[in-house]
Amino acid sequence: MDLVDLALSSEPIAAGGGLSQWVTDALSYILDTVQSVDPVLRTVLAGVVIMLETSILVGLLVPGDTVVLVASSAVGSVFEASILVAAVIVGALIGESVGFALGRFFGPKIRHSRLGKRIGERHWVQAERYLGRRGGIAVFISRFLPILHSLIPVTVGMSTMRYRTFMAWTVPATSIWSIAYVSVGALTAGSFRELLDQLHYAGYIFVGLVAVIAVITLIAKKLLQRSQQRHMEHHDSE
Repeated sequence: MDLVDLALSSEPIAAGGGLSQWVTDALSYILDTVQSVDPVLRTVLAGVVIMLETSILVGLLVPGDTVVLVASSAVGSVFEASILVAAVIVGALIGESVGFALGRFFGPKIRHSRLGKRIGERHWVQAERYLGRRGGIAVFISRFLPILHSLIPVTVGMSTMRYRTFMAWTVPATSIWSIAYVSVGALTAGSFRELLDQLHYAGYIFVGLVAVIAVITLIAKKLLQRSQQRHMEHHDSE
């Protein structure tokens, strides 16, 4: 049964029970579909996507965090989760290294290219100022910030920071990010499967939990971004 079958087979919903069952069945189908993908292929795809996500320009188009969450929803053991974390870390570090190399050898050309201009000069200047003010800390924190996490690697490449120093900051940041996202995806999906046979409204609970996690993540990113902006403004006023 696929989602179309679920939709066609659903009787008119007169009570909340019918809708909750449809939501639960739909979520079960989605999770089962992800889990049916070969584990090796699933892990490799997650690593490749996150590599693209952390590369210059492509990272603004590829939803790496979403892909990692979806892939982690299918892990069935601590071992599988560990392998996925390792693949995501390796993919991210390759992407970061590619961004650094592009910045070191082609930085100005990329910045003034058609795609570079589409990013906006404001974002390039913001990345430069942020790196110039905070140094290695900017590399670490940018992993958790939108847009900057794709621009910082190439910006570092255009700066005087050495690759070894760049890696010293980005490895722990990437590791924390990867462990956090894989853990959230795996635990959330695992909780849904445990509740599936126990609670009639498991689908609603799962959707609500995902919404709460999404809101918390968004708020955390916004707060972190604002704190860094305040730090920059305070530094400029001195």
